[in-house]
Amino acid sequence: MTKTMLLDNIAHADLRIAQRTGAAFGDAVNQTLIFPTEVEAVQREFPILIQKDAESAWQLTALLGLDRDENLFLGADGWTSRYVPAVHRRGPFLIGIQSRDGMDHPVVHIDLDDPRVGDEGEPLFLPHGGNGPHLDRVADTLRTIHEGHMMMQPMFAAFEMTGLLAPVALDIELDDAQRYAIHNRFTIDADRLAQLSGDDLLALNQTGFLGLAFAIRSSLANVEYLILRKRARMMG
Repeated sequence: MTKTMLLDNIAHADLRIAQRTGAAFGDAVNQTLIFPTEVEAVQREFPILIQKDAESAWQLTALLGLDRDENLFLGADGWTSRYVPAVHRRGPFLIGIQSRDGMDHPVVHIDLDDPRVGDEGEPLFLPHGGNGPHLDRVADTLRTIHEGHMMMQPMFAAFEMTGLLAPVALDIELDDAQRYAIHNRFTIDADRLAQLSGDDLLALNQTGFLGLAFAIRSSLANVEYLILRKRARMMG
């Protein structure tokens, strides 16, 4: 159950946010949704895979583990990766839409029932009502999510139009007894990417999608890094 409302520097002047991570806060997952706005950072750390959601819409996911509810980048003291995906950084905050002057504007909402919200941790507001450093970081994270969500459909439309999406299957063998097969996923077709016409390259580059295509494809090299983490976890 949640109690979500618009964040207000008067009504919520004394609220603080405790920095907590773990399974109780949705971090124990073997894959997570990411957005085009964070692909450059994500591809340095995690394999990026493409799949369709329940409504057959394309989405980007970062692979975090191999077993169910396994995040190989989550330790006893929190995330051990250099980058934490935006949906896990936002904490008890959400994006809302407020209509002003005939236009919709994104605003910050907070879940007051989240156990991280209370009188411990970092203050959200300065003594005279301005945003504290933590709230500024939250705003940046929510902007990453909001702007990335807006980019998702046009990016995949461009990838489909240029024939860049291709199925990919990951068959991972840890030892003779333990294997993992990850199917029904997609990636960027490296051969097709290399063969794009000048017009297609120009169009993708002008929209910023060309660099994202290269980053998504190159992120698959991180599967080896994931395997190393898995073997280290198995050895205790």
